[in-house]
Order: sequence, then C-alpha cells, then structure tokens
Amino acid sequence: MIIGGLQKLTLLDFPGTVACTVFTVGCNLRCPFCHNPALVFNPPEDMRMSEEDFFAFLKKRQGILDGVAITGGEPLLHSDIGEFIAKIKSMGYKVKLDTNGTFPDRLEKILAEGNVDYVAMDLKNTFDKYAETVGIKNFDVELIKRSIRLIQESGVAHEFRTTVVAPLHEAGDFEKIAKQVEGSENYFLQNFVDSGNLLNGEGLGEMPHEELEKALDNAKKIIPQAKIRGES
Repeated sequence: MIIGGLQKLTLLDFPGTVACTVFTVGCNLRCPFCHNPALVFNPPEDMRMSEEDFFAFLKKRQGILDGVAITGGEPLLHSDIGEFIAKIKSMGYKVKLDTNGTFPDRLEKILAEGNVDYVAMDLKNTFDKYAETVGIKNFDVELIKRSIRLIQESGVAHEFRTTVVAPLHEAGDFEKIAKQVEGSENYFLQNFVDSGNLLNGEGLGEMPHEELEKALDNAKKIIPQAKIRGES
C-alpha cells in the first residue's frame, strides 16, 4: 500500500467514531475540483508514510482511537487494499472506506470479507453528466451503478455524498441524482470549497446557499432525510 499521508485524529471523517484518517496515493479519475491533486499523482516523499510506520502508529493508539478512515486518492485502486483493511481490523479497529465506486469487483470482494464497518461513496453527478464531472471521456457509468447496488445490498452502514460544484451542478439536478441512490438512508450534499490547490479549478465555485437549499429540497423528494453536510 502506498500511503500519502495520515491525519492522526478526526471526529468528523468516521461518523460516531474517534478515528484517524489514512490517505492512499493515486486516483483513476480527474475531477477538476479535486482538492488533493498531490494524492492523485505523486506526492513528495515528505508527505509519504511507510506501512511499517503506519501500523506502528496504530499499535500505539490502541485503546485511544476506535477506528480508521481510509480515503485517497482512491483506495480501491490498490490490489492489496483487502489485506490492508484486514490487518487494521485484526488490531481491533473499526474501518471506514471511502470510494469513488469505479472498482465494483474489488468492492464486492471487500464487502464479502466483512472487515468494513462503514462505506462512503462519492456520487459525482447525474449519470449523463458523469464523464464531464470526473474528467474522463466515455466514462462507463455501469461501474457506478453496480457499486451503488453492492453497497445498498451489503447490509454495511453507508452513505452517498455529492460535492456540489457550480457550474457542474444545478439545483435541478438533485432529484435525479438522489433517484440514482433511492432507498438509501444517508445522502449528503457538501458544498465545494476552493482549497486553492485544485486539479483544474478554473471557472469552478461553490453553489450559492439559496440554490444549495433548492438542491436539497429536490433531493428530499426522493430521500427525505437528505442533508447538507455541516448543517443540522
């Protein structure tokens, strides 16, 4: 596993769990609003961490931390992700996995192994706008559809979430987006924040709050408990 960074404590990334967040290197998508471009490509050595050092950290934090959130980049890009998760789980930690949903075969295997306690999947946009949003021509949305089904049918606690970016999203899109994960309990809209270090952020910005509320209202037509992340 290539580790690109570690946040030693988070009360936000893993719902209801005192956790750390480990960042894997590499992503197969090129979302222009990505705020972790160093993780998408090749982070400098001083950002990296060896597996040995990571697991030494977890050993020291046993009894202090309850869980580990695995994010990226895209964790499922790595063929050894299942073994990595299993080793974390064997140390007594709960595991949260973030994914973009583009590796359903690997996701299916990991869910079947039973070592993941929570899955968060980014739902980038309506299926007809996916290619533009992820920066990949002729993107195969069947991968996303399959991952959605796998997560919904897994029995594992989960959420779907959309980073709302103007002009890639409009308020009117969100009934259709929510329809794509209809039946799910947790769907979150999170407004885009310009970190100043984006993959290709020219012309992109946050959705005005009034429009964001309209987007939420549209999502609630399908998922009544949908929320804007960071708001009660």
